[in-house]
Amino acid sequence: MLKVSGLSKHFGDNEVLKQINLEVKRREVVAIIGPSGSGKSTLLRCLNLLETPDAGHIEIDGFEVDARRLKKSDAYALRQKSAMVFQHYNLFKNKTALQNVIEALIVTKKMNKPDAEVLGHKLLDQVGLASKASSYPAMLSGGQQQRVAIARALAVNPAVILLDEPTSALDPELVGEVLQVIRSIVDTDTTMLIVTHEMSFAREIADRVIFMADGSIIEEGDPQSLFGQPQQERTKKFLGTVFSKN
Repeated sequence: MLKVSGLSKHFGDNEVLKQINLEVKRREVVAIIGPSGSGKSTLLRCLNLLETPDAGHIEIDGFEVDARRLKKSDAYALRQKSAMVFQHYNLFKNKTALQNVIEALIVTKKMNKPDAEVLGHKLLDQVGLASKASSYPAMLSGGQQQRVAIARALAVNPAVILLDEPTSALDPELVGEVLQVIRSIVDTDTTMLIVTHEMSFAREIADRVIFMADGSIIEEGDPQSLFGQPQQERTKKFLGTVFSKN
């Protein structure tokens, strides 16, 4: 359903993605873990062309692009296949929670406003924010804003949802409410690629875990195997450091 081959990205002389090859099956939940600066977030941003790769092919739900031959129409078409949930929510500050959720439905999907509002209210209810439809982002906690962002991602019915460390900007007491919403999405068989530093959460919800370091995929496997019996020394070192802090 999602396939990446030979994906590379440089920022100046720094090669942040080194020939990434990756496949994600439909309805699969894949967690990406690794140290800061390993290329995890850049990989997600390249998948929907928020960052333009230098080389490689990306295919999502049957639509493929070649990074060396990108056209604006290709980028637009690829972005219709995915939805992104950012670390810092990226909500429109001058729009209510409901307006944030339905904006893409009206502008991009050309849905009429009454139908969009019906769906928007349903999605806000799904993420536990039915009573906050008329609230502006400044009136919401960080956890509530992130749940609005998740509802916005669900609204466009994407082939895959890309979540970039969705709890990293939250106060510790707000992390649980966002993780619970993501758990509920997993139960709907939605395809997801999640960059996270929440190891216990990755172990719980992922079908597969990928460990990245220094711009490369070092190791991948089911959660039990990767967390319980990692094969690569770099993976062992990272997990040893992470769990020694807990």
